[in-house]
Amino acid sequence: MDWVLLVVALGVILGGAELFTNGVEWIGEGYGLSEGAVGSVLAAVGTALPETILPLIAIVFGGAASGKEIGVGAIIGAPFMLSTLAMFVLGATVIGYARGGLRQRAIRTDAAVPKLDLSVFLVLYALSIVAGLIHVKAVNVVLAVCLMVAYGFYVRRHFAGPVGESSSDGLKPLHLARAPRPRRREGDAPTWLAVVQTLIGLGVIILGARIFVSSVTTIAGNLHVSELAFALLVAPVATELPETFNAGVIWARRGNKDTLAVGNITGALVFQSVFPVAIGLLLTPWHLTQDALIAALVAYAAAAFLLVQLLVRNRLTAPLLLLQGVLYGGYVAYVILARL
Repeated sequence: MDWVLLVVALGVILGGAELFTNGVEWIGEGYGLSEGAVGSVLAAVGTALPETILPLIAIVFGGAASGKEIGVGAIIGAPFMLSTLAMFVLGATVIGYARGGLRQRAIRTDAAVPKLDLSVFLVLYALSIVAGLIHVKAVNVVLAVCLMVAYGFYVRRHFAGPVGESSSDGLKPLHLARAPRPRRREGDAPTWLAVVQTLIGLGVIILGARIFVSSVTTIAGNLHVSELAFALLVAPVATELPETFNAGVIWARRGNKDTLAVGNITGALVFQSVFPVAIGLLLTPWHLTQDALIAALVAYAAAAFLLVQLLVRNRLTAPLLLLQGVLYGGYVAYVILARL
């Protein structure tokens, strides 16, 4: 029964994430934001939201010990998954579409967008890792505030960028409007309707996250598996990857929307290094165990590798993104072998 509830919870979370992402992207269109702002801020918030709600629900309602362990696992697991497996999926998608003649193999993205995202992520995430090693509560509180302030400046930087090409061609129709984009008349998908859909999606995500936390706690106990390890490997893939895949595949297929596809992932990295980490800093002892620390270091190394490539070559390539999957596979093998 717990496994059934787990599957149901994942479906609820992903359904809510779809509503939220779709709504928040149409809000971006309504305000005429740049591709960098839509991909790295609005779409990133949508794909990252389940992994923000999940640790909060786990920490508050999941019990003193197991809840905090699941929460920390979800917080650390999201950047790990985004910087490795999500990038791998994007690279595989580009190569697959290129072989099918649907797009060019080259990833044509505005390099300034992922450069900014990855640079901010590496700075903020490094501070979070250090905090997880020194265990000083006062430092945690100050760092949590600094992270949120830094994110405000980061968002301002994206919103101040040039508007450029409209991103609306890469979006699905608003689900509550159901009017196909090419025939949409003015007023068929107003911004207020997108806001309503976004709020509905948020409520659905919160409900699914509560069910998910309860199921994970019970299943991990029955299997005698660490809640941390389970949350590190299951929660991020379940709640982050499908939305990242959805947005990435839609934009990657077009070829001229690569800035949105890449920015969706790198922007989510920045978001995950701020709000979920701030939750962990304020509501848990923020003690990184060996598994969590290794996952955090792998995520950091993967993001640093991508940034170096951008600084040296000013672009990302699909084969390079495929290499990120090796890091994910290596960590999964480590977790499995360490428990044999």
